[in-house]
Amino acid sequence: MRRPLGRNRVKIAYFDCFCGAAGDMIVGALIDAGADQGALTAAFDRFGLDGYRVSIDAVRKQGFAATRFNVVLDATAEQPHRHLHHVTDVLKGAHLSDRVRDQAIRIFTRLAEAEAAVHGTSVESVHFHEVGAVDAILDVTGAVLALESLGVDRVVCSPIPTGSGTVTCAHGVMPVPAPATAELLKDVPLAACDETGELTTPTGAAVLTTLADEFGPIPPMRIRTIGMGAGTRDGAHRPNVLRVLIGESVEPGGAGNIDEITVLETNIDDATPEVIGHCIDRLFDAGALDVYALPIQMKKSRPGVLLTVLCRPETADALEQTVFYETSTFGIRRHTARRTTLPRHEEAIRTAYGTIRMKVADGTATASPEYEDCRSAALEHNVPLADVIAAATAAWREHRPG
Repeated sequence: MRRPLGRNRVKIAYFDCFCGAAGDMIVGALIDAGADQGALTAAFDRFGLDGYRVSIDAVRKQGFAATRFNVVLDATAEQPHRHLHHVTDVLKGAHLSDRVRDQAIRIFTRLAEAEAAVHGTSVESVHFHEVGAVDAILDVTGAVLALESLGVDRVVCSPIPTGSGTVTCAHGVMPVPAPATAELLKDVPLAACDETGELTTPTGAAVLTTLADEFGPIPPMRIRTIGMGAGTRDGAHRPNVLRVLIGESVEPGGAGNIDEITVLETNIDDATPEVIGHCIDRLFDAGALDVYALPIQMKKSRPGVLLTVLCRPETADALEQTVFYETSTFGIRRHTARRTTLPRHEEAIRTAYGTIRMKVADGTATASPEYEDCRSAALEHNVPLADVIAAATAAWREHRPG
């Protein structure tokens, strides 16, 4: 477990994707912000991959200084179309730290799941094509290694622009965002951008959506270093760079991160439990942070339900429409609330039932096992869910420092 910077401060990386994101841009930005180049190249040498060289260069993009991270492939060396298990074997054989290896595997697993959904096949059958090539493997692991080198505890990302037009890939000409990119960006806030072309690649989308704890504006933080990662294209209206801000959290009041959320609520007295339950499921699918229903007594002594939705301001309109569509309500109240949240990160804990992910609140003794991991392990081992949860909690407490 990484130790926070003081009692209530953690190290944050904020990715400002004002002109999109790609794997090489992410690595370049983190190197520009101070990540250890030697640690990255030493790790790459342990992969046992051939037919490439890495260049790290200072460049200028439309007047802005940036770092270009480039994996140059040998034109005479044929790159195989790898499956997920091939990439996983490479990562497992590279003697990476558990955290780096597990995060890199999670990123490639998300890529495989997105490709499988797009092509209507299984994860095991997916050929990675471009993203299984050497450059994608180094981009993904380079991003995770660079974040570890910088001691980052929490990743926050701005809304992501995708671009427009078409892009040519292994399957031919496709619309932007490419199908796999669009699949990876489900439930992620997108940003408009006046640039044409593919601004965000599948690799960039997979890295950010896997590692980001939150999407939105810059959190309360004290900036220490700034990195600019250069892309390969030249923008027509803005420089093709990705900016990352590295700093320490600043929490007013000292208890945690303070932000604003939108609260939607309505009183309903003519809906069945099935309708309310279905509406709650639809709201969660549409990106609600939390939804709950409370029994209330309404006019004419009728029993009813107070339906409350907590959400980010940018999703409030869509969630409001979901409530109108799924229920008979004629009105929804809306107000803004300030909330305090503890910074958190994820740890993988090994138990007798397999590896379980833990959500850990930084600087506290609070941790919660990931429900889906526990549920899957309980079904696989035919044991009560409570036993898996207890085992994961006990294993985390036994191995956490301090």
